[in-house]
This record gives sequence, structure tokens and C-alpha cells, in this order.
Amino acid sequence: MIRLQPMEAKDWMRLIEWTDSPEFLLQWAGPKFRFPLDETQFLRHVEEEGVFRRNFKAVLPDRDEMVGHVELNQIDLQNCSATVSRVLLDPHRRGGGWGQAMVGEVVRIGFEELRLHRLDLYVFDFNRSAIACYEKVGFRREGLLRHARKVGEKYWNLCVMGLLEDEWREGVGKHAD
Repeated sequence: MIRLQPMEAKDWMRLIEWTDSPEFLLQWAGPKFRFPLDETQFLRHVEEEGVFRRNFKAVLPDRDEMVGHVELNQIDLQNCSATVSRVLLDPHRRGGGWGQAMVGEVVRIGFEELRLHRLDLYVFDFNRSAIACYEKVGFRREGLLRHARKVGEKYWNLCVMGLLEDEWREGVGKHAD
């Protein structure tokens, strides 16, 4: 349904186009990037990639069209864990199951190709559609980081979610659509 491929320099412009506000940038990219997003920030990000991070673009296989971005971050091969991060779907593609397919594929890569044992992610507690997507893939809520990010004069809470390899293997049939 969806393929993940390594990001290329030309792909970063799509993410810049999809990011229209500082709040939206914080939601999908975390505090690492600053608005307005530009290619220089991505170049620095890619230079740090190495064995600890893998950036993917999500592509529709029949059209070779980029519809999203996702990372496996903080890859720790000693402890067999990583963080799913910077999940972004083309705003015009929301609601069609593409996000779930994209997250499902990065989870498969984490567990099958990298042989990880645990994946986690952080999502703002008000982002109910993203939380529902992650739960459909098999992630479970593990905790809440209260007032984790300051946005203007408000604070946002981060929900911590995790998925273990054996949980994923048990649920693969249930979560595959």
C-alpha cells in the first residue's frame, strides 16, 4: 500500500511546503527545527543521521509520489530500541489510512529489518487522530509528560506511547489493512 524510501535532498522542499505555522512544525518535528523551515535546517539534520537515525519518505507505489515523512530516531542497537518521530503526512492525504500505513511500515522496518525489541514515540495529547492512528498500529499509551513544551504562553502535554516486538507480532494480522 505504501513504500518507505530514503529521503533525498529534493524531498525536503515538500516538507517545507506542508509546514505553514510554528505550532504545526512543533507538532510534527519537535523543538529541533525553527519556523520558517528551510533546507539549511534539513542539511544539518541529515549530517547527524549516521547509524542513529533513518529518514524516510512515504511513497505511493503506483505513482512514485511522496505523501509523507517518518523517522526512526535514537536507534540504539545495544538495547534494541528506537523512537518513531517526525511523522508527517501530506495535509491533503489525511483521513485515508495513509498515516497508518506509513507508521505500520516503519514499525515493520524497526522490528524485522533492524531487529529491534521496542519502539516508542511522543505525541501531543490533543492530537487525537494521531493517537488513534498509533493505537491502530499497536502502540500503547505508557505515560504523560505534563507541560513538556511551551508554545506562546501555553504548555502542551506529551503522551508517551510504546510498542514491543512480541505485541506487534501478535497483532500484525489485526492491524494490517
